[in-house]
Amino acid sequence: MNNFFRGIIAAWGAKKLGGGCLSTIVIFIVIYTLLGKCNNEPARAATINKPVKVAVCR
Repeated sequence: MNNFFRGIIAAWGAKKLGGGCLSTIVIFIVIYTLLGKCNNEPARAATINKPVKVAVCR
């Protein structure tokens, strides 16, 4: 996910869920990092070693 959209979504969620200044900042950081973790899932799955087929010519 693009960092700009991550920030927009985290800011919107923090505004909706936050009560005061400090809680809004904490909620923003939590949502921002969680959205970043969701982005890393496909990259980790791509690093799984897959068997390679090799053709042998005689």
